[in-house]
Amino acid sequence: MTLPSSPRIRCTRRLEFDAAHRVMEHESKCRHLHGHRYVIEASFEAAELDALDRVIDFGVIKERLGAWIDEHWDHATILNVRDRALGDAIAAQTAQRIYYIEGNPTAEKMAEYLFTAICPRLFAEAGVRCTKLRLYETPNCYADIQ
Repeated sequence: MTLPSSPRIRCTRRLEFDAAHRVMEHESKCRHLHGHRYVIEASFEAAELDALDRVIDFGVIKERLGAWIDEHWDHATILNVRDRALGDAIAAQTAQRIYYIEGNPTAEKMAEYLFTAICPRLFAEAGVRCTKLRLYETPNCYADIQ
């Protein structure tokens, strides 16, 4: 007989930012530089609730992940590392902040990057882990990773 698993409590914080990107070699208009109002929903779990019965304070998520987003992605241009010529030209002409990732900066790749590279580093000592991340590229289109 299998006992039911104990319920897991997850808390989720929504963060928003604006950025430009392009998808190199895209078959349609997304190959051109353009911008989005991105929305992130980052969910966290802990082995147990803290002394105030929380997984993590929502403000801590904003302080850590929100600050990282503000510093690196908000009002920046996010490009594939293979797109350095474009990034260098933009930065030279506009002083625009450029952030490079491995691969095309699709919603899927950006969500994966935040989930696997950024959240573990930002929340390691907080005793929580990001268990799901949803990145909306538009109000109708998003990528999930968990």
